[in-house]
Amino acid sequence: MSTPAVLSQEGSPSAPVEDGGLITIESDIQNADSVTGVFTAIGNVRIVYPARGIVATSRQAQYFSKEDRVVLTGDVDVIRDGENSMQAERVVYLLEEEQAVADPSTGAQVFTSVQLDSNKQAEAPLAQ
Repeated sequence: MSTPAVLSQEGSPSAPVEDGGLITIESDIQNADSVTGVFTAIGNVRIVYPARGIVATSRQAQYFSKEDRVVLTGDVDVIRDGENSMQAERVVYLLEEEQAVADPSTGAQVFTSVQLDSNKQAEAPLAQ
């Protein structure tokens, strides 16, 4: 059994709401349920979050507004600032905590690539 990767960066300031609120989602199908607060994008999902420098692709994405949680599933690929990347079968991103948990597909591993800068701490692909 594989252990999920957990990414977080403590002490980083959050992006202001006016700068950090815009997220663009492209997919084959999208639906939103106002009763449950769940937004679902299915097929060729591409998410762009400019305030965090994140571009993510997957087969499905769900945003759970009541929990402030995003779940990406199926061939998840996340790139941050064009340098740092993560590949997994499933990534759960907790927006409030700015923390991600990545799970591999059966028999595989999570892959993360981080560009190190000797003058500052490395940033995780999803953490701000």
